[in-house]
Amino acid sequence: MRPPKCRSIGFDPAITVFKPRGVPAGGLITVELQLDELEAIRLADYQKLHHAVAGQKMGVSRATFGRILEQARAKVADALLHGKALQFRGGDVVSAEALAYECLPCNAAFEVPEGTRLPPSCPHCAGDKVAVVRKHSKAPGGATM
Repeated sequence: MRPPKCRSIGFDPAITVFKPRGVPAGGLITVELQLDELEAIRLADYQKLHHAVAGQKMGVSRATFGRILEQARAKVADALLHGKALQFRGGDVVSAEALAYECLPCNAAFEVPEGTRLPPSCPHCAGDKVAVVRKHSKAPGGATM
């Protein structure tokens, strides 16, 4: 089996965990929704894009996009039907934007350049609780806005 192709995502979620209200996080089973799976849901279900167009945006074929979306929907359905938490992270992805992060445990700030893989963890303490603090987008001509 060949390794998965790196997938392009057009956003980084500000919220990284979604859980049932009133249930302590420590008592919940967590389902990990990879960032490419969340992007597939965003493109197909939120933006209502055709699978071929959405696959093109992510840099994968229409068939691969369909498989990613099917896996994502199954994970979301499992979490909703069985009262599980959803955690958004991971996956073999590159960002379409330059992102600035802050590590919640150690308060370290770091940036990830446009077109590079999103960090699965903080480069300073290796913690996995990181939050986007600002986004940079490219203006025509390459200037940062």
